[in-house]
Amino acid sequence: MAHTRSVKKRIRQGQIRKMRNRRYKRHIKKEISTTLSVAPDEKVTALSKVYSIIDRAAKRGVIHKNTAARKKSRLAKKTAI
Repeated sequence: MAHTRSVKKRIRQGQIRKMRNRRYKRHIKKEISTTLSVAPDEKVTALSKVYSIIDRAAKRGVIHKNTAARKKSRLAKKTAI
């Protein structure tokens, strides 16, 4: 177990970041699933919204930029615009 104050603080920070990242990843998954189930005439706006969410997650370091690109590519294939 950690003994110094700085190590204890790093552990606390890591737990907070872990929970934030999990919440963000859940949000991405939820938005992808709702995008796949929207009407065809609303797909473009829903797709741009999800792209924005994925890009923000990559920018913040929640997911890797290549993971973001892969998710966007697969989503585009599934929606077949």
